[in-house]
Order: sequence, then C-alpha cells, then structure tokens
Amino acid sequence: MQGKAIIFSAPSGSGKTTIVKHLLQHNSDLGFSISASTRDKRGRTEKDGKDYYFLSPKEFKEKIDKDEFIEWQEVYSGNFYGTLKSEINRIWSEGKTVIFDLDVKGGINLKNYFGDQALSVFVKVPSIDILRDRLTDRATDTEDSISQRLYKAEFEMSFEDRFDVTLVNENLEDSLKKAQELYDRFTKKRLV
Repeated sequence: MQGKAIIFSAPSGSGKTTIVKHLLQHNSDLGFSISASTRDKRGRTEKDGKDYYFLSPKEFKEKIDKDEFIEWQEVYSGNFYGTLKSEINRIWSEGKTVIFDLDVKGGINLKNYFGDQALSVFVKVPSIDILRDRLTDRATDTEDSISQRLYKAEFEMSFEDRFDVTLVNENLEDSLKKAQELYDRFTKKRLV
C-alpha cells in the first residue's frame, strides 16, 4: 500500500454522494474509487465504469474466487457490492488520494484494511424522519425499497462510533465546508 484514502459512509440518502462529488470537483488530487455492483443501473444517467462497474452475479463471484476485492458484501438481497484492488492501484499509481462513497459496513471494512492510511467519515442526517423525506424526494426508489433502506439505516446508525469522525449533514453548504476541512487536515494540504 502506498497512498492515502478517505472514506465517506452513510445510510442511503444521507448526502454522502453529494459531498464526495463536491470534493472531487474541488480537489484534483483526489481519485474516486468506482465500486463493483450486481445491481441494476438507476435510470439512464448511471454509466458502467463511471458510477459503478456493473457486473453479473456470476462475474462478481468469479472475482471473489480470484481474490480481486479488498472487501465485498451482499448489501441488499441479491445485490453485491465490492471494492476492487485494481481500482485502488489505478488511483494510487496516478499519485492521488483515493476517495470512497459506500455503505457503512463497507466503510468499516475499508478502515480496518487501510488503518491509519485512511480517514473514515460517517455522514448522517439529524433524524430518521429527515432521511425518509430525502429518500422520498429523490424519487429513485419504490416505497418498499425506501422502507428497506430506513430499516437498514436505523441499524447502521449504531456503527457511528466505529468511524474516525461524524459529519452531521443538516445544512449542505456547511457540510461541504466541513468535509473540505477534514480532507485538508488529513492530507495536510493546509492548516485550518
């Protein structure tokens, strides 16, 4: 291992993807780790090799057998997600810090793997009611899917203390500023 990593994890709908995209837009020394997944693409906007490496369950399991993942898991029934070793090597070979956007269990697994080379950030909303509103407003999930995500979110909140720092995403502008400060301190780009 040769570089640093910053891990943003949160229950679905907490805003981690928005925060990660903002950091990527404002820090050219960051490289996004594209996860592998067996889930279907959402709408027409998601692209293979950009948002995820979309794999069939068979392809995913072959990569597991070949030990090509740093971590992987079945996040929802039949939907596998994982972090490819080749993806981390690609980003570090470019001299960049790798940034992750993934679920809570994956974040814990990556922090355990990278140790002090990683900063793990738990992003949360002030309440489950606000999370429900955000998931509903996003309009990408069915009612069943939202219920499943909320149930999982309550469980995931219990792992907050396994992360280096918590970022409460109540006001997006403040959260983006705090995320930048965390990144700057971790990479020692500038004193804050």
